[in-house]
Amino acid sequence: MSELEEIGENLIEGQADKVRELTQAAVDKGIGIEKILDDGLIAGMMVVGERFKRKEIYLPEVLFSARAMKAGMEVLEPLLLSAGAKLKGKVILGTVQGDVHDIGKNLVAIMLKGAGFEVIDLGVSVSPQQFIDAAKEQGARLVGMSALLGTSMPMMQTTIEAFEAAGLKGQIKTMIGGAIVTQSYADKIGADGYAPDAASGVDKAKELLGLS
Repeated sequence: MSELEEIGENLIEGQADKVRELTQAAVDKGIGIEKILDDGLIAGMMVVGERFKRKEIYLPEVLFSARAMKAGMEVLEPLLLSAGAKLKGKVILGTVQGDVHDIGKNLVAIMLKGAGFEVIDLGVSVSPQQFIDAAKEQGARLVGMSALLGTSMPMMQTTIEAFEAAGLKGQIKTMIGGAIVTQSYADKIGADGYAPDAASGVDKAKELLGLS
């Protein structure tokens, strides 16, 4: 097994300390930073995402793997920034105004980071204007919104309408998700994309940004 395969395997198993150690060893050996990211950490997290999508593993295992991914990224991030490495793109995430549930959103953030995206997480109860301001300030082309409450779902539509009023619809794609959200609701409110789970969210993000 190669060094990078070993990083991926330990990430899948959720071995954070081992992933950190192996990532540092790969850096010290002179393996390219982006190669370690793509063929080690991201490759491992993609396996986790696929297994989660197929319900072969569940949320606790994903969170252990996410912690291992974070451990590896703590080694690589300073090096990637200093090298000016190009990530796949920026994604703004947030739970819509009036809703403070964030487990699903946090999982989407982990999966997107694991796929090589830069994620700006605005947290919970995010207003339409906060989404717009963050997207413009960060130069992001994709905004992901989450809701768990029936009472907060209409805020997704309000946010999308705010993007349209600001002349940003089309320039900035919108993606929605959450336990009660459906494809038909996404179609109804004019969202560019819908994802039923975190792993599918990565696929949809790639599709919306023309990376798939």
